[in-house]
Amino acid sequence: MSLNDSVALVTGASRGIGAAVAKALATEGAAVAVNYFGSEAAAKAVVGDIQAGGGRAMAVKADARDRAQVEAMAAAVKVELGPIGILVLNASIGFPMKGILEYPWEAFEAKVLGEMGAAFHGCRAVVPQMLAQQKGAIIAITSGLARNPGWGFSAHSAAKAGLEGFVRALAFELGPMGIRVNAVAPGLTLTDATADLPEKHKQAAAEHTPLRRNGQAEDVAEAVVGLLRAGFVTGATLPVNGGGHTF
Repeated sequence: MSLNDSVALVTGASRGIGAAVAKALATEGAAVAVNYFGSEAAAKAVVGDIQAGGGRAMAVKADARDRAQVEAMAAAVKVELGPIGILVLNASIGFPMKGILEYPWEAFEAKVLGEMGAAFHGCRAVVPQMLAQQKGAIIAITSGLARNPGWGFSAHSAAKAGLEGFVRALAFELGPMGIRVNAVAPGLTLTDATADLPEKHKQAAAEHTPLRRNGQAEDVAEAVVGLLRAGFVTGATLPVNGGGHTF
Protein backbone atom coordinates (compact mmCIF):
# COMPACT_ATOMS: atom_id res chain seq x y z
CA MET A 1 0.00 0.00 0.00
CA SER A 2 1.43 3.36 -1.00
CA LEU A 3 0.96 6.10 1.55
CA ASN A 4 1.51 8.85 -1.01
CA ASP A 5 -1.62 10.98 -1.42
CA SER A 6 -3.52 8.90 1.16
CA VAL A 7 -5.47 10.48 4.02
CA ALA A 8 -4.97 9.21 7.55
CA LEU A 9 -6.89 9.86 10.77
CA VAL A 10 -4.97 9.16 13.98
CA THR A 11 -7.00 9.30 17.19
CA GLY A 12 -5.32 10.49 20.35
CA ALA A 13 -2.51 11.99 18.28
CA SER A 14 -1.53 15.10 20.22
CA ARG A 15 1.32 13.39 22.08
CA GLY A 16 3.25 10.19 22.67
CA ILE A 17 2.70 7.27 20.34
CA GLY A 18 -0.13 9.00 18.47
CA ALA A 19 1.99 12.04 17.66
CA ALA A 20 4.88 9.86 16.50
CA VAL A 21 2.53 7.87 14.25
CA ALA A 22 1.04 11.04 12.77
CA LYS A 23 4.48 12.43 11.94
CA ALA A 24 5.68 9.11 10.48
CA LEU A 25 2.64 8.85 8.20
CA ALA A 26 3.18 12.43 7.03
CA THR A 27 6.82 11.66 6.28
CA GLU A 28 5.61 8.78 4.09
CA GLY A 29 3.40 11.14 2.10
CA ALA A 30 0.02 10.90 3.80
CA ALA A 31 -2.15 13.86 4.72
CA VAL A 32 -2.86 13.46 8.43
CA ALA A 33 -5.75 14.44 10.69
CA VAL A 34 -4.45 14.81 14.25
CA ASN A 35 -7.28 14.05 16.65
CA TYR A 36 -7.21 15.42 20.18
CA PHE A 37 -9.66 15.79 23.05
CA GLY A 38 -8.13 18.16 25.58
CA SER A 39 -4.65 19.02 24.32
CA GLU A 40 -5.33 21.55 21.57
CA ALA A 41 -1.94 23.28 21.79
CA ALA A 42 -0.07 19.97 21.59
CA ALA A 43 -2.14 18.84 18.61
CA LYS A 44 -1.51 22.08 16.78
CA ALA A 45 2.20 21.68 17.50
CA VAL A 46 2.14 18.25 15.82
CA VAL A 47 0.35 19.78 12.84
CA GLY A 48 2.93 22.57 12.73
CA ASP A 49 5.80 20.06 12.68
CA ILE A 50 4.16 18.20 9.79
CA GLN A 51 3.51 21.36 7.81
CA ALA A 52 7.05 22.60 8.44
CA GLY A 53 8.27 19.43 6.73
CA GLY A 54 6.09 20.10 3.70
CA GLY A 55 3.21 17.83 4.69
CA ARG A 56 -0.54 18.34 4.91
CA ALA A 57 -2.25 18.08 8.28
CA MET A 58 -5.14 19.35 10.37
CA ALA A 59 -5.99 19.20 14.05
CA VAL A 60 -9.52 18.02 14.84
CA LYS A 61 -11.14 17.87 18.27
CA ALA A 62 -13.42 14.99 19.22
CA ASP A 63 -14.02 12.69 22.17
CA ALA A 64 -13.35 9.31 20.57
CA ARG A 65 -15.94 7.74 22.87
CA ASP A 66 -18.76 9.94 21.53
CA ARG A 67 -20.42 8.72 18.33
CA ALA A 68 -21.73 12.09 17.19
CA GLN A 69 -18.38 13.80 17.71
CA VAL A 70 -16.52 11.04 15.86
CA GLU A 71 -18.93 11.16 12.94
CA ALA A 72 -18.55 14.95 12.72
CA MET A 73 -14.76 14.56 12.85
CA ALA A 74 -14.71 12.02 9.99
CA ALA A 75 -16.91 14.29 7.88
CA ALA A 76 -14.69 17.32 8.57
CA VAL A 77 -11.53 15.42 7.61
CA LYS A 78 -13.12 14.30 4.34
CA VAL A 79 -13.99 17.89 3.45
CA GLU A 80 -10.58 19.36 4.27
CA LEU A 81 -8.14 16.55 3.37
CA GLY A 82 -10.15 14.08 1.31
CA PRO A 83 -11.64 10.61 1.93
CA ILE A 84 -9.95 8.75 4.77
CA GLY A 85 -8.06 5.62 3.71
CA ILE A 86 -6.06 4.97 6.89
CA LEU A 87 -7.44 4.88 10.45
CA VAL A 88 -5.13 4.48 13.44
CA LEU A 89 -7.07 3.78 16.63
CA ASN A 90 -4.70 5.13 19.25
CA ALA A 91 -7.00 6.93 21.72
CA SER A 92 -6.61 5.24 25.10
CA ILE A 93 -8.78 5.64 28.17
CA GLY A 94 -7.14 6.34 31.54
CA PHE A 95 -7.52 3.90 34.42
CA PRO A 96 -6.47 3.44 38.07
CA MET A 97 -3.87 0.79 38.94
CA LYS A 98 -5.53 -1.32 41.64
CA GLY A 99 -5.91 -4.97 42.56
CA ILE A 100 -9.25 -6.50 41.61
CA LEU A 101 -10.55 -6.50 45.19
CA GLU A 102 -10.09 -2.73 45.39
CA TYR A 103 -11.11 -1.96 41.82
CA PRO A 104 -14.33 0.06 41.51
CA TRP A 105 -16.64 -1.44 38.91
CA GLU A 106 -17.39 2.03 37.57
CA ALA A 107 -13.70 2.59 36.72
CA PHE A 108 -13.36 -0.88 35.18
CA GLU A 109 -16.50 -0.37 33.11
CA ALA A 110 -15.39 3.10 31.96
CA LYS A 111 -12.05 1.75 30.75
CA VAL A 112 -13.37 -1.28 28.89
CA LEU A 113 -16.45 0.36 27.39
CA GLY A 114 -14.58 3.56 26.60
CA GLU A 115 -11.80 1.72 24.78
CA MET A 116 -14.19 -0.42 22.78
CA GLY A 117 -16.52 2.49 22.10
CA ALA A 118 -13.67 4.58 20.69
CA ALA A 119 -12.73 1.76 18.31
CA PHE A 120 -16.32 1.00 17.33
CA HIS A 121 -17.33 4.60 16.65
CA GLY A 122 -14.11 5.28 14.74
CA CYS A 123 -14.65 2.32 12.45
CA ARG A 124 -18.35 3.00 11.94
CA ALA A 125 -17.58 6.60 10.93
CA VAL A 126 -14.62 5.89 8.64
CA VAL A 127 -15.28 2.51 7.01
CA PRO A 128 -17.96 3.91 4.65
CA GLN A 129 -15.31 6.28 3.24
CA MET A 130 -13.00 3.31 2.72
CA LEU A 131 -15.72 1.26 1.04
CA ALA A 132 -16.29 4.06 -1.45
CA GLN A 133 -12.60 3.81 -2.37
CA GLN A 134 -12.66 -0.01 -2.33
CA LYS A 135 -9.58 -0.04 -0.13
CA GLY A 136 -8.41 0.97 3.31
CA ALA A 137 -6.38 0.02 6.35
CA ILE A 138 -7.17 0.16 10.05
CA ILE A 139 -4.56 -0.28 12.76
CA ALA A 140 -5.39 -0.43 16.46
CA ILE A 141 -2.75 0.33 19.08
CA THR A 142 -3.23 -2.30 21.78
CA SER A 143 -0.71 -3.44 24.41
CA GLY A 144 1.52 -6.33 25.32
CA LEU A 145 -0.45 -6.37 28.59
CA ALA A 146 -3.38 -7.86 26.66
CA ARG A 147 -1.53 -11.20 26.69
CA ASN A 148 1.05 -10.74 29.44
CA PRO A 149 -0.75 -8.93 32.27
CA GLY A 150 0.78 -7.21 35.28
CA TRP A 151 -0.56 -6.37 38.70
CA GLY A 152 -3.05 -3.52 38.69
CA PHE A 153 -3.65 -3.69 34.95
CA SER A 154 -6.76 -5.88 34.89
CA ALA A 155 -8.97 -3.25 33.22
CA HIS A 156 -6.27 -2.27 30.74
CA SER A 157 -5.55 -5.91 29.87
CA ALA A 158 -9.24 -6.67 29.41
CA ALA A 159 -9.81 -3.59 27.24
CA LYS A 160 -6.82 -4.24 25.00
CA ALA A 161 -7.61 -7.96 24.69
CA GLY A 162 -11.12 -7.01 23.61
CA LEU A 163 -9.67 -4.60 21.08
CA GLU A 164 -7.50 -7.35 19.59
CA GLY A 165 -10.56 -9.59 19.28
CA PHE A 166 -12.39 -6.74 17.54
CA VAL A 167 -9.47 -6.39 15.11
CA ARG A 168 -9.63 -10.05 14.13
CA ALA A 169 -13.41 -9.91 13.65
CA LEU A 170 -13.21 -6.82 11.46
CA ALA A 171 -10.34 -8.29 9.42
CA PHE A 172 -12.57 -11.27 8.61
CA GLU A 173 -15.61 -9.11 7.84
CA LEU A 174 -13.96 -6.30 5.86
CA GLY A 175 -11.25 -8.20 4.00
CA PRO A 176 -13.48 -9.08 1.05
CA MET A 177 -14.13 -5.35 0.60
CA GLY A 178 -10.43 -4.52 0.33
CA ILE A 179 -9.96 -3.26 3.91
CA ARG A 180 -7.19 -4.67 6.09
CA VAL A 181 -7.34 -4.52 9.89
CA ASN A 182 -4.34 -5.15 12.17
CA ALA A 183 -3.03 -4.27 15.61
CA VAL A 184 0.29 -3.15 17.06
CA ALA A 185 0.98 -4.17 20.65
CA PRO A 186 3.75 -2.09 22.28
CA GLY A 187 5.71 -3.18 25.29
CA LEU A 188 6.89 -0.60 27.81
CA THR A 189 7.27 2.57 25.75
CA LEU A 190 8.81 5.77 27.08
CA THR A 191 6.21 8.51 26.65
CA ASP A 192 4.57 11.02 28.96
CA ALA A 193 2.09 8.25 29.85
CA THR A 194 4.90 6.26 31.50
CA ALA A 195 6.89 9.23 32.83
CA ASP A 196 5.80 8.58 36.42
CA LEU A 197 6.79 4.91 36.33
CA PRO A 198 9.68 4.31 38.76
CA GLU A 199 13.05 4.14 37.05
CA LYS A 200 13.74 0.73 38.59
CA HIS A 201 10.68 -0.67 36.82
CA LYS A 202 11.83 0.72 33.48
CA GLN A 203 15.29 -0.72 34.00
CA ALA A 204 13.89 -4.11 34.99
CA ALA A 205 11.74 -4.18 31.85
CA ALA A 206 14.76 -3.31 29.70
CA GLU A 207 16.86 -6.04 31.30
CA HIS A 208 14.20 -8.65 30.45
CA THR A 209 14.15 -7.54 26.82
CA PRO A 210 16.62 -9.15 24.38
CA LEU A 211 17.39 -5.72 22.90
CA ARG A 212 18.09 -4.42 26.44
CA ARG A 213 16.15 -1.18 26.18
CA ASN A 214 12.69 0.27 26.54
CA GLY A 215 10.63 1.18 23.51
CA GLN A 216 10.31 4.64 22.03
CA ALA A 217 7.20 6.11 20.41
CA GLU A 218 9.05 6.11 17.10
CA ASP A 219 9.50 2.32 17.34
CA VAL A 220 5.73 1.91 17.38
CA ALA A 221 5.30 4.40 14.53
CA GLU A 222 7.74 2.42 12.38
CA ALA A 223 5.71 -0.74 13.01
CA VAL A 224 2.50 1.02 11.99
CA VAL A 225 4.08 2.14 8.72
CA GLY A 226 5.39 -1.36 8.12
CA LEU A 227 1.96 -2.93 8.58
CA LEU A 228 0.40 -0.37 6.28
CA ARG A 229 2.86 -1.40 3.57
CA ALA A 230 2.32 -5.14 4.15
CA GLY A 231 -0.54 -5.61 1.70
CA PHE A 232 -1.17 -9.31 2.40
CA VAL A 233 -1.31 -9.03 6.20
CA THR A 234 -4.63 -8.70 8.02
CA GLY A 235 -6.02 -9.87 11.35
CA ALA A 236 -2.54 -9.81 12.89
CA THR A 237 -1.19 -8.34 16.11
CA LEU A 238 2.43 -7.24 15.84
CA PRO A 239 4.32 -7.05 19.15
CA VAL A 240 6.71 -4.10 19.39
CA ASN A 241 8.53 -5.02 22.56
CA GLY A 242 12.17 -5.65 21.68
CA GLY A 243 11.59 -9.40 21.98
CA GLY A 244 10.15 -9.31 25.47
CA HIS A 245 7.80 -12.25 26.30
CA THR A 246 8.93 -13.84 23.03
CA PHE A 247 11.60 -16.34 24.13
